[in-house]
Order: sequence, then structure tokens, then C-alpha cells
Amino acid sequence: MDKAAVEAVIREKFLALAPVMDERTRRLWVATEAKALGHGGPTLVARATGIARSTLHLGLRELEHGAHRPVDRGHEVRRPGGGRKALTEHAPTLVTALEALVEPSSRGDPQCPLRWTCKSVRQLAAELHQQGYTVGRQTVAYLLAGLGYSLQANRKTKEGTSHPDRNAQFAYLNARVRAFQKRGYPVVSVDTKKKELVGDFKNGGREWHPQGQPELVRVYDFADPDLGKAIPYGVYDQTANMGWVNVGVDHDTAAFAVESLRRWWDHMGADRYRGAPALLITADGGGSNGSRNRLWKVALQQLANDLGMRIMVCHFPPGTSKWNKIEHRMFSHISMNWRGRPLISHEVIVNLIANTTTQQGLTIKAALDTGRYPTGIKVTDHEFDQVHLKKAKFHGEWNYTIMPTKAAK
Repeated sequence: MDKAAVEAVIREKFLALAPVMDERTRRLWVATEAKALGHGGPTLVARATGIARSTLHLGLRELEHGAHRPVDRGHEVRRPGGGRKALTEHAPTLVTALEALVEPSSRGDPQCPLRWTCKSVRQLAAELHQQGYTVGRQTVAYLLAGLGYSLQANRKTKEGTSHPDRNAQFAYLNARVRAFQKRGYPVVSVDTKKKELVGDFKNGGREWHPQGQPELVRVYDFADPDLGKAIPYGVYDQTANMGWVNVGVDHDTAAFAVESLRRWWDHMGADRYRGAPALLITADGGGSNGSRNRLWKVALQQLANDLGMRIMVCHFPPGTSKWNKIEHRMFSHISMNWRGRPLISHEVIVNLIANTTTQQGLTIKAALDTGRYPTGIKVTDHEFDQVHLKKAKFHGEWNYTIMPTKAAK
């Protein structure tokens, strides 16, 4: 397991256990984890948990002297309510202010439950000071760890050169999202998760089994002709922190993508946003929901007609698909939930997705879609001309609105 994966596991365990541990138990726990990892363990654990290195090394010294007693009386466990109050109690808007600083420049990895920030904790603390908050860099690090952020080195994720209007497009997209959320209109992030082989195949990660009794899987990853692959298409509600996953069995086409949106609306969106006049979709620039996909726009026109809603679409600029919120707010947690477990059937896949939750309140619904979505469908110029497409003044190829051409049924 690489360092990023180990750090993610430690963070997950720490966030789950921290609320039930007192201060001494916390430092002994992190010290134990650091000691077990060996060389580099203290650095990795401190980064994953946000606990100060001095606190971690105190725990290591306590382990050396015997965990049954502290090093000195100055580090006994304080009575409940003792010690300084948390800074967030004095400044309840601190976390919101911190998220506002890092959110516009966040990046996500679909296989890791981390959100990366391009700013150091010193820079963030300095900016918070300018806003009137008295906060140090270590407190910022602790708050970021609790929010699921981590400062990362450069990583090769881009394909090709960066578009000169990349940052401007992100600013435009973020402004549209905030405007829709302010009005109470739905905002969803969409994408297709990595296709998965269905059957008793090896799945990365580990889970608990009796010692010496691992679950046996196939040696070779050749698709089972009867079970095939699962195609999870996700719709993530950015405001409600709720998701829908439509698990297809045929092809990842534009028709499948729009059908997934329709099912999200029928099962989740309609009740929450009934009466809303518009829907905002943020999507990658390629694939089944790509900006150049004519069938995507034709299918969205039919959806707009059926729902009687304006559908606005904002695409991410080229080479930035990993910035899509659905990747690190939903797909990464699904991958963690089923790690180490063979996806032996479509039913298992649907149930594992639907039972994925987080401490931040994420809930997901999932269903199997056995429909057929053939590839190679051509959209004629006449059919495309029927799409009531209104392009934005700024990069209309990335930002556009599809207007309903008739009342909803």
C-alpha cells in the first residue's frame, strides 16, 4: 500500500475514533500507529491526523515508559471541560472561512478520499489573520485534516497542455454554482465511475477474515461472458450531499447518461426541488456527457421538455476531469467501501454503493439499469437543429443552457 493510501486509512480511523478518545488516549493511539509504521511514521501520522509533532513525540515517550502511566504529572488527563475551549467555539465561522479559501482551488483523486489544496497552512493562516481570525498554522492543519484535506506535492494528472482560460472557466463555473444554490435550485455533478468486472475477481485493498482464510478469487481478470461489466454513472447533489448511482450493464452512452439524470430526478430530485425552474449540471468535457457530444444535447433537450426546466451545463476545461466534485466527494468513498471485496454480482455492487456513507453525512441511492444503450447512433443536422440551445457569452462550447420547447407532461 502506498503512502497516500496508508495516510487515508489512518485519517479514516482517526476521525472515527477521535470523538470517543480523551487527550491522552489520542496521543497514545497516534504514537502507536507511528511506531508501527517505522521510519517516516511520525511524519505520515501527523499529516494524516493534524496532531502536533510535539504531542505525537510525547506519546512515543509515554509508550517507552509504559502506557499505563504518563511521563509526568503535567500530562495527566484533564477533567471533562478542562483546558482551553476549542478555537471554533470562539470563532464558529472559522471553518467556513477556511473552506472558502481552499475550495475554489481543490483537486480530487477518484481512488483516494483526499481533497488537495494548493496553499500551504502558513499561507492559509496568514489569509485568515487578514480576515480577523487569530489562528496558527498547526490549527489550520488540524482543521484541514478534519475536513479531509491534505497538502500534496505535484502529481502527473493532466493530459496535454493547460488551456489558457482554465482558471477563468473554474471561476465562471463556481459563480454559477453559488448563484443556483443561493436560489435553492438543484446543482449536480455527474460522471461515469470506472467500469468494474462483475464476478469473483481480485479487488484492491484488504478486509478482515479469519487468519489464513483469505477470500479466493480468480487468477486472471478476463470478463465473465455472462456477468460482464458494471457501469456506474453517478449524479451528486452538491448542496444536499446526496448521490444517485445508476448501474448500467450495456454501454456508457449519452442516452445512458441522461437516463441516469432522469432517474435521479424521479427518485431524489423531484421531492427536494419541486417547482425549481432550472437545473445546473457540472460535467467533464469528454465521454458520454462531453461538450462535443451531440447526442448528449439532444437527449438533454428531451429531458428539459419532460421536466419543463431549463438545463444549464458547465463543462470542466480540458485536462481537469479529476477536479470534478463527484470524484472526491462520492466516488472515492464508494471505492473505499468496497475495497478488498470481490464484486461477485450486480446486486452486491448496488448494495455496496447504496450503503456507502461518511461522517460528513453523505448518503447514496443506487439501482440496476438493465436497459440497452447501443453505440454508434448518429445525430443528423436536422435533429440537432431542434435543440433549443443558448450558448453563454463566455466559452459557449463549455457553458450553455437548453431551454424546454414545450410544457412538461
